[in-house]
Amino acid sequence: MDELFALLIPLGCGCVLPILVIWLTIRKEMNETNTRTKIVLAAIEKTPDMNIEELIEKISPKKKLLKETLLEKLMWGWICAILGPGLIGLGIYLKIEGMGRPKDPLVAICFGVVLLAVGIAFLVNYYLGRKMLAKEIEAEEKQVTTQQA
Repeated sequence: MDELFALLIPLGCGCVLPILVIWLTIRKEMNETNTRTKIVLAAIEKTPDMNIEELIEKISPKKKLLKETLLEKLMWGWICAILGPGLIGLGIYLKIEGMGRPKDPLVAICFGVVLLAVGIAFLVNYYLGRKMLAKEIEAEEKQVTTQQA
């Protein structure tokens, strides 16, 4: 019985949980799109001569700026880059102290290495993106300031 639970937990976390998250995300986006469509159709029925493009622009979700996207990558990069060595350290500590099952330290170290690699990838992506997209970010900021004025 313990072997069954030991098999079901990784299976649930590795297969079912990601599928559930993706399904919920897609379902949320579809509901938002359907809601916007209903609003536009109701507005067209009530006032057929209204500017539909302006209405769609107002109710559509705002697109993230390049700078916001890069800063989000920086944030996730640092989070992963800090958690990775932490998990590696935990795995080493578990191995030295002989705590848990023999596989526990190896799992912690593996997850730590993966998190560290993902964190480094995000940080490299941020710094390269900041260099390569400097002109686009500057133009985007000028456009936002002219729209606000």
